[in-house]
Amino acid sequence: MWSGLIGGRTRAVAAGAVAMVTALIGSSAGAAPAGPAGPPPAAAHISDPFAPIDPQHPQDQQDMTWSDYKKVPGTNWADPQLQPTQKKLRIALVAVDFPDQPFVMTMPKKSDPFGNPQIDPVSRDDIPGFYADFYNKPSALNHGHTVNEYWMEQTGGRIGVEFVPFGPYRAPRPSYEYGLNDIGQEREGCPSGHTCDGSIEKDIDPVWKQDVGADEAKTFDRVMRIYAGYDETSVWQEFGEMKFQTPQDVPDEWGPPDPDLPNAVRSRYTGFTSWKAGSQLWGNSGIRQGESSGTITHEITHTFGIGDNNNNPYVEPYHRVGTGPFDVLDRGSFNGPGGPHNRWQVPATQGASMPAGQTVRTKTKLGFLDDDQLLTLSPQALADHGLAVFDVRARSAKVKKNQLQGIEIDLGTDKTPACDVNTDPFCSGPGFTDYTIETVQRIGADSFTPDHGVMLTKNKPFDDEGASCGYLCFSWMIDANPQDINMVDFTRPDGTKVMRSIGDYRQLNDGLFHAGTGSGSAYEYTDTANRLKFYVINMKTDPAGELSYTVAVRSLDGSGPQTRGVALSHGSSAGDAQRRGAVCTFQLANTGHGSSGATDKSAAYRDADVYRLSATAQGAGWRAEVPNALATAKVGERTTVNVAVAAGKGAANHSKVTLTARSESDPHKTAQANCTVHR
Repeated sequence: MWSGLIGGRTRAVAAGAVAMVTALIGSSAGAAPAGPAGPPPAAAHISDPFAPIDPQHPQDQQDMTWSDYKKVPGTNWADPQLQPTQKKLRIALVAVDFPDQPFVMTMPKKSDPFGNPQIDPVSRDDIPGFYADFYNKPSALNHGHTVNEYWMEQTGGRIGVEFVPFGPYRAPRPSYEYGLNDIGQEREGCPSGHTCDGSIEKDIDPVWKQDVGADEAKTFDRVMRIYAGYDETSVWQEFGEMKFQTPQDVPDEWGPPDPDLPNAVRSRYTGFTSWKAGSQLWGNSGIRQGESSGTITHEITHTFGIGDNNNNPYVEPYHRVGTGPFDVLDRGSFNGPGGPHNRWQVPATQGASMPAGQTVRTKTKLGFLDDDQLLTLSPQALADHGLAVFDVRARSAKVKKNQLQGIEIDLGTDKTPACDVNTDPFCSGPGFTDYTIETVQRIGADSFTPDHGVMLTKNKPFDDEGASCGYLCFSWMIDANPQDINMVDFTRPDGTKVMRSIGDYRQLNDGLFHAGTGSGSAYEYTDTANRLKFYVINMKTDPAGELSYTVAVRSLDGSGPQTRGVALSHGSSAGDAQRRGAVCTFQLANTGHGSSGATDKSAAYRDADVYRLSATAQGAGWRAEVPNALATAKVGERTTVNVAVAAGKGAANHSKVTLTARSESDPHKTAQANCTVHR
């Protein structure tokens, strides 16, 4: 039989994707009329009733290998025969070496001071073609993954990339003439008789343009200058403070060709690095990249008029990262096997070789997300018409018509209280105008993100990407685990452990939201200032292996005109309460009435309610838990809810388990039902 309150006023409904969610095992019951008809449900048989339904398992970047890559179901974006539907970017790959620095790839295997190249050498004349093929064509060397694949995947087949090789060219100055005028050095450490004010672009671009002809040069969308040697970003730390205890410990072989100069120089981030590492150029959005660079995909993104979203994690005052490992425009550009300290290899097949996917904000701004895949809501609409419930598919999954891959909640103006970015590392600053919700699954380019789950992010308008977080930032991910991750970054030569700063991007490794209780993460978030509540209700993986989450959002200032109601059936029990645990299975029915009054696109997602669940067990030695504290069902439909039950040593012979369900839209609407479990 069914018990509970029916009718009444509440907060809004929504439904969207999935009407039914089981609180324990994640499967849905078929739709059925709500009401007291029918026998009690058959109890579920679950091997471990107390196990989390969506446990958090963040994998640290340094522990990843190529075996962590998982293909996007139903796709082969690396297929060079696939043609983009909008544009194939043509990038002129201009290879440049220096009088003092040959291409690393021309040297005997592992012979240079940095331990490169990792494979047998190629001739200088073959260098432009070697790198063009490395970025263009799937091969054993690049593990079958290309820059073109990334862009086809992230844009749903709209944008492809093709590299056209030119050169090689010899720069007129030594490499340090170009590197020591870069970020952090400002010509410090420049050998006597040199000016260290060189520009590869000024010295080389006229040469290759003359070779190819001015008209042909104009046909390229971008020019990439790949220079002999290293991006300083990939070596300054590994061959600086990680290798040498102090500046005085740097030996002559890592120093300049001028004996009167120190063997160390300043770095962009810290007080010193070896001269040899510090004299390398920084890559830039120009595009200018060294042979160790894996961030080419990141730099190409700037082609479309979008900025960086990353911080400086090494200097105080620390500022928390914006979107970290989950965003190609943040330090997700460093994703790849082995993590950020493995970006010095040539060719670049480790850290930074597989950047994170693009966020909903990025895809929306750049036109890579169709209206069918994006739902836009507002706090006022949620207050007027009721909460919304929807399924959000993995952002890197293949697009399916009328299936959501992103949600946007337009705030208008962020009402978060003011804070000081110079004293509070968790201060995002002002200027944010919307939230986005997306599902991250470790497939495709997101294979090397540290976790799966729901990403909740505050964003600025498309025309505002300036500083507010203490650095250039336009997206601020809500961290489901904001406490210090308390992990070692590296070990100094004397054995001292250096912890990851609070600004380190890996602090967000455990920042995604998960469904259910006991996951190690959060399943809900309240923004009191902006009067919003977010719920992660359930997760499911389809037969093809594609992940989606059932998520809801409601206003704290209104619940819509719907009549809310809930009823619960009497529960049935199964399992061994004294061993792995028993299960009480209930049916929860949404006995309310719809008619939200909304007629916009979001109306289709407003035909459900969200219910908060709790359970108690009577009798000495008994306990009951809900592995999911949330459930949802459409009006007139019902869903299965399970409660985990256990009896301790010396427990009473039986227990009455009571399940309570309360409408989040109208807390006055509650239902209770019981289940008897024997020891």
